[in-house]
Amino acid sequence: MLACALFTPAVQAGIFDDDEARKAILDLRQKLEQSNEQQRARQAELNAQMADQLAQLKRSLLDLNAQLEMLRADNAKLRGQGEQLTRDVAELQRYAKDLQQGVDDRMRRLEPQKVSVDGKEFSADPDEKRLYDDAMALLRKGEFGPASSALASFRKRYPGSGYNESALFWLGNASYGKRDYKEAMASFRALVSGYPDSAKAPEALLAIANCQVELKDAKAARRTIDELIKTYPKSEAAQAGRERLASLK
Repeated sequence: MLACALFTPAVQAGIFDDDEARKAILDLRQKLEQSNEQQRARQAELNAQMADQLAQLKRSLLDLNAQLEMLRADNAKLRGQGEQLTRDVAELQRYAKDLQQGVDDRMRRLEPQKVSVDGKEFSADPDEKRLYDDAMALLRKGEFGPASSALASFRKRYPGSGYNESALFWLGNASYGKRDYKEAMASFRALVSGYPDSAKAPEALLAIANCQVELKDAKAARRTIDELIKTYPKSEAAQAGRERLASLK
């Protein structure tokens, strides 16, 4: 009985120890579970945050890519505009150059030109030169009527032209060619009177004598040849006049 009495407290003490241990284990497990639960919750929260951050990063990357594409498109557009602008500028420069060339050409056509006729140099307007050359072209083709009209119109339009000496001489020849001897003599006489120092003045006097011969006025022809020999004794026309004078006697 004494042994039983002694053993019972010991058993009770062991039972109490096991309960405490189980309680401690349960508490530990509960804390561990709580810790694990907190850890899982924390991990889930971290995962959610990371997911949000990744999603935000993806959106940012997409936005950045979109902006880069827009920049590339803008750059391409600007490059295209720049190339077009370069072409436009080049075209404008070519147009300006052609325009300036056209203006220069027109100005040159309007500017007086240096010309020389019978050793005499003077300035003539482009139209003045053209009209004279056109008249002379008619004369060279033997179109005496049109040439006479063209030279007369020229003298009327340009009374102070440097071509006038030559125009008078060739007007006389054109009139002679169409057998209008009186008109021819008037032109030749105007040359001798207006330009006595002209290289063509001796020839004009000889031509007057020829017109007078054609008009059967030998007396007048001799007077004209005498005038020629007296005024221009050393000229070739005077020598030809002397030879012609012998045939008029």
